[in-house]
Amino acid sequence: MTWPLAIKQFQGYLQLEKSLSPNSVEAYVRDVGKFQQFLIWEGEHTPPEKVTTDLLQTFLDTLQGLGLGATSQARTVSGLKAFFSFMIMEDLIKLDPTDTIAAPKTGRHLPDTLSYPEVEQLLAAIDLSTDEGLRSRALLEVLYSSGLRVSELCDLRLSNIYTDEGFMKVVGKGNKERLVPVGREALKHLNFYLSGVRGHLDIKPGSEDFVFLSQRGRPLSRITVFTTLKKLAEQAGLRKTISPHTLRHSFATHLIEGGADLRAVQEMLGHASITTTEIYTHLDRDFLRQVITEFHPRS
Repeated sequence: MTWPLAIKQFQGYLQLEKSLSPNSVEAYVRDVGKFQQFLIWEGEHTPPEKVTTDLLQTFLDTLQGLGLGATSQARTVSGLKAFFSFMIMEDLIKLDPTDTIAAPKTGRHLPDTLSYPEVEQLLAAIDLSTDEGLRSRALLEVLYSSGLRVSELCDLRLSNIYTDEGFMKVVGKGNKERLVPVGREALKHLNFYLSGVRGHLDIKPGSEDFVFLSQRGRPLSRITVFTTLKKLAEQAGLRKTISPHTLRHSFATHLIEGGADLRAVQEMLGHASITTTEIYTHLDRDFLRQVITEFHPRS
């Protein structure tokens, strides 16, 4: 089997059988493509079914020698493991050459978070006298109220918002659906945007059900959301690097600091594993000391 054919079949498997998002599919295919490119550079003509553990290890050693970070190396190993797992499932190989290959340890990097006063400072920087300001306030309130990923925010649909119940249906990674609560303030500003701004847009065909739209009536892009937050952070005088994930992280951190159950936060964030949610439990020492003082029987 040739590499282009194997990669194409792998891509179809990820899209159709695993139902991964386009971004995830692209990442996996790119990981395998790196190894294929390495073989070309080395003058190797090894087909996918003849790849050995030693050849893979040489490739990974080369990446490390080129200065590729541990996180990127781990990402590549994950992609290769998925590819050869697919090869075994399709009965194209009998033994998995990645079985004994371990990804480098990356450690856990905690993203920036905002305190609640900083969240209020960010919201206060918005000019609500403009259409862009009303949209910005609505999307920031939704991000902080529900902890959405930026892709989930951009793909949010009107038909998935249940105002009376205070919930939204969100389509997350792997096309997995979940229900997340949305607060009163977020619903209030969302209604201001929907009735006062979105209702007057020339909405393009196919975009009718998307909540957040550009001035041209098309679904809002991720880049626009990132740019909006960066501009607001500068206007608010916040020196932190702020992105949509900062608000998602702040949402989770403030819930946990307020005593929310970790499993409930996991469900709201759409994490498949509780260990992923545990990244959001970096509580400061004062809070931990307060918990010990209040709840430990010997304190």
